[in-house]
Amino acid sequence: MTHAQKLRHCTARVLFCIISIAVSEAVSGQIRYSIPEEMQKGSSVGNIAKDLGLDVEQLSDRAVRILSRGRTQYFALNFKSGHLYITERIDREEMCGGMEMCLLNCEVIVEDKMKLFPVEVEITDINDNAPSFRSEEFDLKISETTAPGSRFSVRQAEDPDMGLNSIQRYQLSSNTHFLLDVETRSDGVKYAELVLQKSLDREEQAVHNLILTATDGGDPVRSGTAQIRVIVLDSNDNAPVFSQPIYKVSVWENVPEGSTVVTVKATDLDEGINKEVKYSFQKITDKASKKLQLNSNTGDVTIVGNLDFEETALYEIEVQAHDGGGLFDRSKIVIVVSDVNDNTPEISLRSLISSIPEDSPPGTVIALLNVQDADSGENGEVTCSIPSNLPFQLKKPFDNYYSLVTDRALDREQVAAYNITVTAMDNGTPPLSTATTIQLRILDTNDNAPLFDETSYTAYVTENNPRGASVFSLRASDHDEGENARVTYSVTEGQIQEAPLSSSISINSETGALYALRSFDYEQFREIRFQVQAQDGGSPPLSSNVSVTLFILDQNDNSPHILHPSFPTDGSTGVELAPRSSEPGYLVTKVVAVDADSGQNAWLSYQLLKATEPGLFSVGLHSGEIRTARYFLDKDALKQSLVVLVKDNGQPPLSATATVTVVVADSIPEILSDLSSLSAPADSQSSLTLYLVIAVASVSCLFFTFIIVLVALRLRRWRNSQLFDSSSVTFSEVPVSQFVGLDGVRAFLHSYSHEVSLTTDSRKSQFNFPQSNYANTVTSDQTCDIKDPILVTEELNISNGDQTSVQVS
Repeated sequence: MTHAQKLRHCTARVLFCIISIAVSEAVSGQIRYSIPEEMQKGSSVGNIAKDLGLDVEQLSDRAVRILSRGRTQYFALNFKSGHLYITERIDREEMCGGMEMCLLNCEVIVEDKMKLFPVEVEITDINDNAPSFRSEEFDLKISETTAPGSRFSVRQAEDPDMGLNSIQRYQLSSNTHFLLDVETRSDGVKYAELVLQKSLDREEQAVHNLILTATDGGDPVRSGTAQIRVIVLDSNDNAPVFSQPIYKVSVWENVPEGSTVVTVKATDLDEGINKEVKYSFQKITDKASKKLQLNSNTGDVTIVGNLDFEETALYEIEVQAHDGGGLFDRSKIVIVVSDVNDNTPEISLRSLISSIPEDSPPGTVIALLNVQDADSGENGEVTCSIPSNLPFQLKKPFDNYYSLVTDRALDREQVAAYNITVTAMDNGTPPLSTATTIQLRILDTNDNAPLFDETSYTAYVTENNPRGASVFSLRASDHDEGENARVTYSVTEGQIQEAPLSSSISINSETGALYALRSFDYEQFREIRFQVQAQDGGSPPLSSNVSVTLFILDQNDNSPHILHPSFPTDGSTGVELAPRSSEPGYLVTKVVAVDADSGQNAWLSYQLLKATEPGLFSVGLHSGEIRTARYFLDKDALKQSLVVLVKDNGQPPLSATATVTVVVADSIPEILSDLSSLSAPADSQSSLTLYLVIAVASVSCLFFTFIIVLVALRLRRWRNSQLFDSSSVTFSEVPVSQFVGLDGVRAFLHSYSHEVSLTTDSRKSQFNFPQSNYANTVTSDQTCDIKDPILVTEELNISNGDQTSVQVS
């Protein structure tokens, strides 16, 4: 095709599109447009917004939608202009085949108003297909004895276009033996036959090559050619004859592959090779050739592909029988496909709301569904249903359309989401069904207050708890969700022993964990009562309260306290008297103790930890009574020292000890004679410790005394500088009489001077205290023995013109 022809073709198509686009309102309320096939993507079909009375400014991809029936969406809506335009290439022959009228159906859905407008678009034919032969070359065998005027069938051309765009004429290349006769059937189909005009002579020309051209009536004109190779045969005077002019059968569409649907039969009266008949399809469509097969020897027509009533309900095929001599006969096979219920209904969601508030009123539209069944008759009648226990119902506003609406009030706390199964079932035998599930989420509203797990709470915390420790946790649940279920906690303010509750207890507002802000003491208070409020985050918020009692548990944090025997304040040891003539079980004394704790932490037990004579005394486990366990013997010591352990029953247990000194004597004089021995400590190590303490204390006192004297001397020097012009004082081996001129210093040194003699080669040292004029000093020349040597040396140098040295050794 030349460039000029293509340009004329495109111009003609554009003019045809402009002229043929028409809008009409059907009686049923449908809007119909008419467009030619093969229009470019984006081409306008019509102003759907204007035709439906819709406001272009309010159009959006959510408010208005265009849905086409079938898997392919051929149309879309331009939301700016309101025009319906083409989104996919449309081939009329592919979609509708040989149907006189080709319609595409779609729906315009206005979602906010839940309205639906059916739209039909008629696809008109254009000359986009050229005539074609199934084979570009085929043979035709004719006997040389065939009389002129004989007719011979040739293979027919096919053109899927309609009307003038289909085949309008046949032409045969120029030759001297054949003419082409074209006949028109009642259905308008052109049929061509070769007519023998001049007798054939095989010896003159055995093969004749002819060109058959089929031309349509479109603009531009399209054509197709086939080469006919005529082979001249020897004479054959009888042609095959079919038993029936038309073979008509009816088969179910689910007939299995390999089944024979019809058998054609032709007979030939000739003999030999001229009697052998072969069968072949003379005219058959591409679809039929993929479904049916002809046995050339037997004439059996078998199924080689799945028949589909919804695809093709009728097959018309021309069959030819020819003998070995080239003679033939034609017949027609008509196969009617009967429908079976082999297609399940199809459910398409045209509009859907995935979530609604739980307070939505009954009758709220949730989804709009379209139901189709490709079968026909009762097999294509469909009924939709949903489970009866759901709060929804199906309504049928249009043919093949159902709307899913709420039937009663919803409660998200009972059911938060629904899986609504919509079942579509046809009326076939057996019935077929399909189902689709619509998921609907119920949105929450704040209609539930927080609820605590218990009506009241009781918690326990052990005293002496660390500050900031978590003592208890409570929780409230809210059946709502999201922000409406977010619970915050707070403690109602109260008093604890005239102190604010916030100083002792705090709560985590998010988790509900209670914390102790201070360490509790069971001996101060034993319980805390307060209220906790739980409030959700809804608007307006809802809340609830619960009472909490926090009991303080006792801890074994107090040791037993000894009441008797009481510890002497003068450093002496309490003495109990036990007559030497006492019998076993004699009550000597009783140890009395108390514990500030309570419960088992205050249960006290007594046991004898240490005794001078083991087995001589016993202590009551729970009474603390000290009794004799046997008679006294002469060898028993006069003084018995008992250490009694008092222990509580806590975990871990705490204890205290009491030391009881028991003197075994029958009379008071005997006790008095031994008081000195009772005063002296029995442990030599204890005496050494006492002496060391006395020595260190004495030396320390002397040191601080000399410091004070030195300060006094410094203060008096500027007043009595003549008295200290040349004086030398040495404290080592210097008589006290040399300090007469020092007034107060002399008296001080005279009162506190002493001699300490410490040796390094012996474990004995002496303190020698000279006689003093004061009544409260130790008597002269008293000596105390010290086991461990202590050497204390202090030197003090005082300078005031001349050097004055003080040395204590």
